[in-house]
Amino acid sequence: MELYGFITYMKEEKKTADNTCDAYERDIRAFEKFLNRRGTGALHEASEADAAAYLMELKNSGKSRSTANRKLSSLRTFYKFLVKQGFTSVNPVDGIKAPRIEKKELAYLTVEEVEKLLEAPDNSVKGMRDRAILEVMYATGLRVSEIIELKMADVNLRMGFITCSGAHGRARIVPMGTMARRALDSYILNSRLYLMREKGSEEPNSPLFVNYQGEAFSRQGLWKLMKQYGRQVGLEQKLTPHILRTSFAVHMVQNGADLKSLQELMGHEDIMATQIYLSVTKNRIKDVYDRTHPRA
Repeated sequence: MELYGFITYMKEEKKTADNTCDAYERDIRAFEKFLNRRGTGALHEASEADAAAYLMELKNSGKSRSTANRKLSSLRTFYKFLVKQGFTSVNPVDGIKAPRIEKKELAYLTVEEVEKLLEAPDNSVKGMRDRAILEVMYATGLRVSEIIELKMADVNLRMGFITCSGAHGRARIVPMGTMARRALDSYILNSRLYLMREKGSEEPNSPLFVNYQGEAFSRQGLWKLMKQYGRQVGLEQKLTPHILRTSFAVHMVQNGADLKSLQELMGHEDIMATQIYLSVTKNRIKDVYDRTHPRA
């Protein structure tokens, strides 16, 4: 009952994405199973000692620090909800410190690598579609889920922007550059008409990017597309759908974009999520300093 109420609240009130809610539910049920083995009882009866023991079990079972942190974050959100709703007066994970994670170097493509990738598709029906997808991904920094959910009504080629509903139901307007607009225009006028076989191709709510059945492009289809062009241009080990979003952000920051504007473009709720891209600028400044200062 507590878990059902929490998931319903996250979906209906907080407009949290289904994938995120599924992850919350898995994490909370895993903790519930741990409590059952421990003989504690219901979720609302858990203590700080239970939470600490659970964290220790995750560590001893070989779970990574990032996995433990994610599970801990899910439990924090869940117990804040329980306290707010009056199911319990104690948040058992409130005083539990998350394991420290070593910062990984941000993975992104260079401008030269992006250009090589965007030049890879040919002028076939498939190639025009693929070029449009890649150009829009790099031009806008949209998430994979946002790309595949785009509708014809979301695109304004004349003004050069896309309206994106966003991961949390908050719409935002994202501009597109000339190259992306040109690729998208070519795809819509030529490739998409062929793929749709004229079936509702002009309807505003029809999907923007479609497969050979004229249906909305899938997440799996996008992964296959990336793998194909990754092999073609020698970036197979490096290329993922998310890396184009990261590359968009890094290149914007490197060319002087301010953090607040980038947050808006990326659709981040918290500016802390955007600050990770500043690390690239800091590294760049250090490289410039080392190369140019007489006493570096």
